[in-house]
Order: sequence, then C-alpha cells, then structure tokens
Amino acid sequence: MMNSAIFLDRDGTINEDVGDLFALDKLRFIPGALEGLRMLQEKYRLFIITNQPGIGRGVATEKQYLNFQDEYEGELKKDGINIALTLHCPHRKEEVCECRKPSPYFIRSLEKNYALDLKRSYVIGDHPSDMVMGQNIGAHTVYVLTGHGADHRNDLKTPPDHIAKDLKEAAEWIVGR
Repeated sequence: MMNSAIFLDRDGTINEDVGDLFALDKLRFIPGALEGLRMLQEKYRLFIITNQPGIGRGVATEKQYLNFQDEYEGELKKDGINIALTLHCPHRKEEVCECRKPSPYFIRSLEKNYALDLKRSYVIGDHPSDMVMGQNIGAHTVYVLTGHGADHRNDLKTPPDHIAKDLKEAAEWIVGR
C-alpha cells in the first residue's frame, strides 16, 4: 500500500497551533499525535502540507522556516516517524498563488513524483480548507477537532469522510478500514 499517502496539515493537527511556529521551544505535539503517525506510517507514506503565511508577513524568513522544519522533522525522527516530504505555502491569505490550501497544487506534484494513488490516500487536517483540498483530488478526508477543528466544524461545506477527536483517533479509523 506504499503508493498510498497521508497528507497532513501541521499546526493544529500534529502539534499545538501556537501561531507562527518557527522555534523548537514553542513546539508541543498534540497528545497521541506521534502514536497516530507511527500507526499510519506502517501502511502509508507521510507528507506534510502546510500554509505558513508568517513567512509572507515577515515574521520569519524562508531560511528560518526551512531550518525549523528540519529540526521539527528531526524531533519526529527521534520518535521513529519519517516524513517523506514537507511542502509549504509561504504566501499570505490575500496573495494570489497556486500553492495555498485548499489548492491541490502540492498534492498533484507529489502524485506524479511518487506515483501515488490518490483514491487510496487520505488528507487529515483541522481546517475546512484541508477537507476541500482532499475532496478536490478524490482522496478520503478526516477532519480533526484539535487546533481550530472544533471552532470551524460548522464551516465545513461538504462533510468529510470522518471526524476524529485527534490524530490518534484518525489513525485508528484509517488503519481499521
């Protein structure tokens, strides 16, 4: 099943959403998230797709973000978790770009580069835009109630395939299918 993937939002899904996260001292993984990631990587490649408008607003530079993301993935590796690739949109919401979620831009490039079967893949996130992105590419969608999930649940235009309290519960649902 390794041609299937899990496309994960980062802030609010894997780690606590503390605003612009560019330093390890602010990093707090959501309880159960690492266990969920370990379960998922047994059958799926893991990718992170994240909007990082703090770069566009000048809160951090692209280089600072990339250095932090390397440290972030290093923390995950310490827990036995391998992220195949992280892709990010550095633009502010007001900017017109092709890469900001809910655009499927990044997933389409991953589909080609990794020969992924999107119909056997999942998008997990805490924003309606994550669900729209997944639905736009024909993937299964799991909405988590961590981060902004509970606050934006009523903003979902189309129901996701599943709503989970957190990433661990999402992983249990996916692996149990």
